Amino acid sequence: MSKKIVITQMPYGEDTLQISALWEENRVLDLYLQSVKTRSMLGDIYLGKVERVAHDLKAAFVRLDHNQMCFLSLKDCTSPVYKQPQRQGMPKPGDELLVQVVREALKEKLPAVSTNLSFTGKYLVLTTGEHQLGMSSKLEKRDKERLKQLLESKKEENIGVIVRTEAACATNQEILEEYTALTCECQNVLQYGITRTCFSCIRQAQPEWAGLLQRIPVSELNEVVTDLPAVYQDVVHYIEQTGFFQKEKVRLYEDPMLPLYKLYRFEKTLEDGLQEKVWLKSGGFLVIQQTEAFIAIDVNSGKCETKKDAEALYRKINLEAAHEIAYQLRLRQLSGIILIDFINLKQQKHREEIMGVLSNVLKKDPSQTVVVDMTKLQIVEVTRKKTRKSLKEVLADGRKGSDYA
Repeated sequence: MSKKIVITQMPYGEDTLQISALWEENRVLDLYLQSVKTRSMLGDIYLGKVERVAHDLKAAFVRLDHNQMCFLSLKDCTSPVYKQPQRQGMPKPGDELLVQVVREALKEKLPAVSTNLSFTGKYLVLTTGEHQLGMSSKLEKRDKERLKQLLESKKEENIGVIVRTEAACATNQEILEEYTALTCECQNVLQYGITRTCFSCIRQAQPEWAGLLQRIPVSELNEVVTDLPAVYQDVVHYIEQTGFFQKEKVRLYEDPMLPLYKLYRFEKTLEDGLQEKVWLKSGGFLVIQQTEAFIAIDVNSGKCETKKDAEALYRKINLEAAHEIAYQLRLRQLSGIILIDFINLKQQKHREEIMGVLSNVLKKDPSQTVVVDMTKLQIVEVTRKKTRKSLKEVLADGRKGSDYA
């Protein structure tokens, strides 16, 4: 299936947004927005300072600079790396330690940080908090056995390794080369980071387009296109360094008559992403509402009514809705607790079919997404990991001309 990565900028309200998008089947599949006025902290590694410890919350509050406080869950505080060489154990006020931003500031919540630093490649993820060798659940058994045998003897004791799905298509040499490069990067951060002054940013996260290049199999990616000359040079340089893609397929778009954001209809995508009602091809529709506590999604039959076989009609609408819901969660960056009210079905096998289809399509989501259960009222409970602001929140910031990261 042919995919494109599109990188551009477009005006929005009083702001200008930088867009990194994955384009598939003539529509945006993944959309990452960033104000050109600010840079996201997500994924950055800092030498922070513990301000206070809240034992009742089982958390610490870590300052990254004079203006930014963050939340550190103590249950995630495994193998912290302190500036003080002999320091061990749980954080205390005044401690300086290495932390990575794992969640943006969301509404009234502070950004979240972790002492479990991660370094992501195309085939592997290295971690400092968990020291095991783990495998993607999507890997075949034979691939797991091959990769486990390859990496077990090479793995450093103080570093964990998670093998990604794409590793199945890589040669042993490619895996080992990436492992060596990521290990060097990790050790440099651990050794160099603790020598820096407090509040230093030790390592900046990669841009969103680099994450897309890492995640998408080369066989599925048709091209990378941008109308930003500086970004074009950065992408070519990144590909030359990593070998993740063919630089000949990176294209600089240079048509002054039609901006790239208009060619790919990003204005329409953003407009649609703010609408509560989403029409389905069958004539049914979704109603998507964001509340303070959860995301509510209602599936409606709409224009589709029949007196002959209502069960078959509702099954058809629900199946289409399952696919569209998975798409909308990614496009809108909806996360947290998600409650889906499908049209009620009488037959148990049809309800199980809907649950199976929804689970399968959500497995393709790059964010951790879990189908929990279907209640007696046929409400499906889903959770999606919170790491960044929703599309609605980002665009609200853009209209106000405020900074967001």
